[in-house]
Amino acid sequence: MAEMLEVALDGALKTQVMYRANLSFAQLNQYLKIMIDLKLMEVVKNSERTVYKTTQKGMRYLQSYREIRDLLKKESNGNPNNGNGVYLVKRGSQVICSKGPFY
Repeated sequence: MAEMLEVALDGALKTQVMYRANLSFAQLNQYLKIMIDLKLMEVVKNSERTVYKTTQKGMRYLQSYREIRDLLKKESNGNPNNGNGVYLVKRGSQVICSKGPFY
C-alpha cells in the first residue's frame, strides 16, 4: 500500500500504479478499492483519463509508515546477524513465529 501511495503522490494512471508497485491487475483493483474506501487515495477524472492521487490522509499514512520502517531499521543496524530477530516462517498452512536467523 505504501508503494502505491508513493507512486500516486503527484497522480498516476492505473497502469502506472500497477507496474511501479509491481502488482497484478487483480491485486491492484483490490488495493485501490480498499484505499479509496479508506480515503487514502482519490480518483481524479481529467477530460479522458482517470488519475489516482494520494490524499492528505494517505500522505499521513505514508509518513507514519516511513517512521516505523526507519525505527525498525535502526533497531537492526547494530548487528544484523546477532540472532535476536523475529522471523515468520510458513510451514504448510501454518505460520510459525521464531527467533534467530534462518539460512
